[in-house]
Amino acid sequence: MKYVEMLTDAESAEKVSAIAEKHEIADFRLGVVGKDNMQPMRLLVTEDKLQSVLDALQMLLDKHPAARIVVLPVEISLPKPTEEELKEEDAATTAREALYEEVEKNSRLDLNFLVLVFLSTIVAAIGIIENNVAVVIGAMVIAPLLGPNLAFGLGTALGDIALMRKSALTNSVGIVLAITLSVVIGVSWPFAGKSPELIARTQVGLDSVALALASGAAAALSMTTGLSSVLVGVMVAVALLPPAVTLGLMLGHGKIDLALGAGLLLAINLVCVNLASKVVFFVKDIRPRTWWQKKKAKRAMVIYILAWLVTLIILVFFIYGRRALTT
Repeated sequence: MKYVEMLTDAESAEKVSAIAEKHEIADFRLGVVGKDNMQPMRLLVTEDKLQSVLDALQMLLDKHPAARIVVLPVEISLPKPTEEELKEEDAATTAREALYEEVEKNSRLDLNFLVLVFLSTIVAAIGIIENNVAVVIGAMVIAPLLGPNLAFGLGTALGDIALMRKSALTNSVGIVLAITLSVVIGVSWPFAGKSPELIARTQVGLDSVALALASGAAAALSMTTGLSSVLVGVMVAVALLPPAVTLGLMLGHGKIDLALGAGLLLAINLVCVNLASKVVFFVKDIRPRTWWQKKKAKRAMVIYILAWLVTLIILVFFIYGRRALTT
C-alpha cells in the first residue's frame, strides 16, 4: 500500500476525486488551498492499483507544469487488509516509475560501479585460481554487471533510448574492465590453470543456456514484484562476472582454446539474461504511459527479442560446433 500525495491547482480537485472514485481507492483527502491556489491531495492506494492511478494523475501533470506527485511507502495500515486484498497486492507489478528509478541507478557509469567491477574481478580471479567456491560466490553476489543488463531490458520495454544507451555503455565498460584486469592477473600470476572452478567456466552446454534463461527471468520477475531478497540468489545463479574473469585469465595465460570457451559462456549468459528479462517485462505489461509511446516501445521490444533470439540460436550452433571439434 502507498500514499500518493499530489500538489496541483484547486480546480483539479474534482478530476482527482473522479480518478479516486473510478479506481475505488482506499481513501482520498483534500488539503487546504494555499495562497497560490495550489491544493495538496492525498490518496491511499493499494499496490495493484498504483500504476493505473499514477498514469491517470500524470495526465493532470501534463496540463499543469507546477503540479507534483510524491509516492510514500506505508509501513503499517490498520485495520489489516483481507486475505483477498493481500493476494491482489502480492500479485501486483511494481510501479513503472519505481522500477525505472531502481534500474537507472544501477546503470550509471560512475566511480562506484568501476570500483565494484574492479574489486569483484579481483575476488573472482582469486577464487577461480585457488578453486575456492565461497570466494567465487562472494564475487557473484557483488554482481555489478547484472544492473546494466536489466536496465537495458527495461529501457527496451519502455522505448527509452537514453536508458538503453547508458546501460549498454556501462555494461560494455564493465565487461572490458573485468577482462582487461583479468588478463593482467593472468600474465602476472603464475598458476597451473587446472582449477575445477576455472575449467568449469570454459565448458558450455545447453544446461548453461537453460540456467542463464531461468536466472535472467527470475531477476526481472523479482524486480517487477519487489522481491529484492530474491535478487541476491539470482545474482549468484546468473554469474556474469566469473566467465568474463575466466576469459581474461585464459588470455593472459596464453590458452586461447579455453579462453574461447569462457567467451562463449559469457556471450550465452549476456544474451539469455537480456532475452529473458525482455520477455518478462513484456509479459508483465511494463509499458510506457501514452499510446504512441506504447506502440513505439512494442515495436522495439519485438525487434530486440527477435534479435536476441537469433543471436542465441547462433551461439547454440557454436556450442555444437565446438563440441564436435573436441570429440
